[in-house]
Amino acid sequence: MKTILIVCTANICRSPMAAALLRKRIADLGLADQVAVESAGVWAREGFEASAEAIAVLNQRGIALEEHRSRPVSVTLLQEADIILVMEEAHRRSLFYLAPQHLGKVFLLTEMSGGDEDVADPYGGEIKDYTVTVKLLEKLIEAGLPQMLARLKINPLAATAPSAA
Repeated sequence: MKTILIVCTANICRSPMAAALLRKRIADLGLADQVAVESAGVWAREGFEASAEAIAVLNQRGIALEEHRSRPVSVTLLQEADIILVMEEAHRRSLFYLAPQHLGKVFLLTEMSGGDEDVADPYGGEIKDYTVTVKLLEKLIEAGLPQMLARLKINPLAATAPSAA
């Protein structure tokens, strides 16, 4: 099993939303038995729920986020991850100071689709701000998924997609 770790600041908005979206996309491809998706935060405190707005925006897409609980990033999580995707360059720097030996597998989420920009934090904003963020995350995941799978050495064509019932 390969693991993708998605990291943001507090692990209550961007990283749990991105992880849930990526988890669904991977399941849709029939790869859930090959790829696990986790999330954490560089300044997270243990056990907080995702923000109400994050939960609401994902519920609109049929994805439940109510069970999510925040957790701080740790050296163990970094060690166990095959790819680490961060939302901001500041997150990459934080991970470098925590565990420089893992920097080679840390990427901005936008880098997976050829970009180099940060994903803005909607925390404290209105539901429309979260909607904008989720749409961006969906776009970045769709565009970057081939690169993620290639880095994991997983061929999506070899997967057996679940049949539509």
